[in-house]
Amino acid sequence: MAKIKVHGLPFSSCTARVLACLNEKQVEYELIPVNARAGDHKKPQYLSLNPFGLFPALEDGCLTLFESRAIIKYLAKKYEGQGCPNLLGSTVEEEAVVEQWCEVESHHFNPPCYALVSQIIINPLKGGTTDEAVVESNAEKLSRVLDVYEDRLSKSKYLAGDWFSLADLQHMPFLHYLVNDVGKATLISSRKHVNAWWEDICSRPAWKKIAVHMKFPSK
Repeated sequence: MAKIKVHGLPFSSCTARVLACLNEKQVEYELIPVNARAGDHKKPQYLSLNPFGLFPALEDGCLTLFESRAIIKYLAKKYEGQGCPNLLGSTVEEEAVVEQWCEVESHHFNPPCYALVSQIIINPLKGGTTDEAVVESNAEKLSRVLDVYEDRLSKSKYLAGDWFSLADLQHMPFLHYLVNDVGKATLISSRKHVNAWWEDICSRPAWKKIAVHMKFPSK
C-alpha cells in the first residue's frame, strides 16, 4: 500500500494536527515540504490539491483532502482498528461529546490563539509589527475560554471524558505555540486542571515526534 502523502510545513498548526493524528494511528506517511517563501502553495500544482492555497493537503491513493479537522476525522475513522483507540468515541453519546469539544476548539479556542500567533510571530516575520491592543484583547478572550476548560477538566481527565480523543488532539498545535512561542504560557500554567491536561497530552510519544520540528523560520 502506498504511503499517505502530506503536503505542508512542520511548523504549520494544521499540518502538525494531521501529522499528530497519523502518528497516533501508527500510519506511515511522507511529509512533502512546500516552499511557501517561493509561493509554491499558490501555484497550479499545489492548488490542484488545495484550491485555497493553505496547508496541508493530503493524498491517500486516489483521494485528496484538505482542511485539517476533516482530515483527522477521516484518518481516525479509516484506521479505527489500529493505534490509539476511540479517537472519535466508542458510542453515539461519546461521539457527540467529542464532536462538541471539537466544535469548541474550532469556534472558541482557535480564533484568539490564531490572532495571538499572527500578531506576535507571523506579522514580525513578514516585516510587520505587533498590535498590542489586538494581543491584549485576544489574550482576554482566550482567558475566558480557558476558564470554561478549567471547569470541564476538573470533572474529567480529557475534554470528552476519561480517554484521549480528537477533541484533545485538535488543540495541541496552538497549545504548543502558547507555551513555547508567544509568551503566553501562564494562560495554561495558572490553571491547575488545564495545565495538568497539557502536561499529559504534550508528553504523548506521537506528539513529541511532531513538536521537535515545530520551529518557526527566522526572517
